[in-house]
Amino acid sequence: MTPAVKVKKLRAEARLPAYMTLGAAGADLYAAVVEPVRIAPGERSVIPIGIALEIPEGFEGQVRPRSGLAIRDGLTVLNAPGTIDADYRGELNVIVINLGQKETWVRTGDRIAQLVFAPVVRAELRFVEDLGETDRGAGGFGHTG
Repeated sequence: MTPAVKVKKLRAEARLPAYMTLGAAGADLYAAVVEPVRIAPGERSVIPIGIALEIPEGFEGQVRPRSGLAIRDGLTVLNAPGTIDADYRGELNVIVINLGQKETWVRTGDRIAQLVFAPVVRAELRFVEDLGETDRGAGGFGHTG
């Protein structure tokens, strides 16, 4: 179940997403910024990737943080995982936030996120009068202690 994903380059500085090891689940996404972007602590920024994708129907792309950036710089993906739908053809952008204690910079070619492809299951949704009973019931956040 390996989807063939077409990648269109939209900016001269764009790079093809790349798997860094044979066992990597995510392909690294590279920043394609014209000028370096300064991100102060607590600040967020939209970073262009410079590519568009054609993801096959039945799959999605999930944009996730890179652990190295998170631990080293406090830089993470704000809406993780971000979803790229199969019918989206626009430029990929990554919303990053600096949760660290000092400013950080994003430059062209920096690996700022990773992209994981996953199958999609669409549910049939409908209103009903009653739901089935479970032991948990309506127990929500922290219900197990």
